[in-house]
Amino acid sequence: MAAHARTTRNATATPADDGHVHHNDGHVHHDADHVHHDHGHVRHGDGEVEDFDWAALADLLELEGETHSPYVQQALDELKHLTPRRILDIGSGPGVAACRLAAVFPQAEVTAVDGTPALLTRAEERAARLGVRLRTRVAEFPAGLAGLGPADLVWSAQAVHHVGDQQDALNRLAGLLNPGGVLAVVEGGLPSRWLPRDLGFGRPGLQERLDAAMADRFTQMRAELPASVSVVEDWPGMLRAAGLTGVRSKTFLVDHPAPLPEGPEQPLRLWARLSLERRREMLDELLDTEDLAALDRLLDPADPACVDRRPDLFLLTAKTVHFGDRALR
Repeated sequence: MAAHARTTRNATATPADDGHVHHNDGHVHHDADHVHHDHGHVRHGDGEVEDFDWAALADLLELEGETHSPYVQQALDELKHLTPRRILDIGSGPGVAACRLAAVFPQAEVTAVDGTPALLTRAEERAARLGVRLRTRVAEFPAGLAGLGPADLVWSAQAVHHVGDQQDALNRLAGLLNPGGVLAVVEGGLPSRWLPRDLGFGRPGLQERLDAAMADRFTQMRAELPASVSVVEDWPGMLRAAGLTGVRSKTFLVDHPAPLPEGPEQPLRLWARLSLERRREMLDELLDTEDLAALDRLLDPADPACVDRRPDLFLLTAKTVHFGDRALR
């Protein structure tokens, strides 16, 4: 899922794969033990719950991974002293971070783990394009983790908050580590910002109101997860409760200042458009008519003030990574 919201996302990936392994020679090798699972859900007014179609969000998830990739590189710079032999990316989504892990640690066996085969197919294709070695594995999160085997480095970005019992999920992630291994969990940080306070139309402060509405949706999502457990989200404390030592947190900035490259197909502008389109869809009943009208202007390709054309569009966000070590025996 790449895993993801993140920014807090109501849709994070728990991607999966068909069990293929890409090598630099272009060959594909198969991995067995497939367990398919999608843990996302939407609750309708009549109480019916349906699964998210994570595959349909593939473009959004991959763009998010690419536009936010500077923080992944910064976080991995904190781990360059490691010489891991086996790495797991849990909730990998389309494999942006997994491929970065494979590039930074070329000596390691890197496995992208997710529950949506279509997303893991994207991970495989990405690995082939970049010429890095990557395994993929379909497995439930968190129930399917036990079958993955131990690792020296476990990375999981914005997947834990989509599990009802977050402490249990962290316990299981920590349980994957070999002695001396490191767990890196991406949770928290700051919401993404793209827009100035005053757009020149509508009420100033639209971005802040979108953030507040998304936070409400996130709280609702957490409450409706199966077996949801309320917990103080002290991530370092939760990692310590999972039995890890040397726990530390660090926040990394993603800063793409204005003006962004022009054109609707430029990745940063496309990411802004897809993100705002998703907010327009999700928040239709939470925003007033003036804010909805402002969003419609931002998303109208024919409007000179739309996100495809605005010279003041930017991307600014921050991601917090929490690290913990499995003590040597």
